[in-house]
Amino acid sequence: MADIKSLDDLKAAVTTSEPAAAVAAPRTPVRDAQGRAYATGKRKNAVARVWIKPGSGKVTVNGKEMAVYFARPVLQMILRQPFTIANVEGQFDVVATVVGGGLSGQAGAVKHGVSKALQLYEPALRAPLKAAGFLTRDSRVVERKKYGKRKARRSFQFSKR
Repeated sequence: MADIKSLDDLKAAVTTSEPAAAVAAPRTPVRDAQGRAYATGKRKNAVARVWIKPGSGKVTVNGKEMAVYFARPVLQMILRQPFTIANVEGQFDVVATVVGGGLSGQAGAVKHGVSKALQLYEPALRAPLKAAGFLTRDSRVVERKKYGKRKARRSFQFSKR
């Protein structure tokens, strides 16, 4: 180990002794034999398996069109957010299977899965998706009900008489 007496010496020692493996390698696209990227997305109690491939922008969820499965416009907007942020609207077909939770959680799970699959398909899209927070799993779930309570934390109504 060299004598390090100043910050400049430390900086020089760190830059020269850095192993080659520590330098980040550029990400490579991850695709299967059919040219699809696959990812799982989660939100609340919903889990979505999502496959994306180049296409016309058709979204299928559990065998139904997006407009049929997610009838509310807000849920459809949630699903389109990753494509809008990445500027690839109408360029990818999405096939998703979702189980668990309600419609809102399922829409969030598909959004999370689409975001992860997009960054696997095209690593250059990772920066805008990560900046928007779409690659982070929202871990908030409903707290379980405790015994002796009306809900998770709510007590029964107190009666003095």
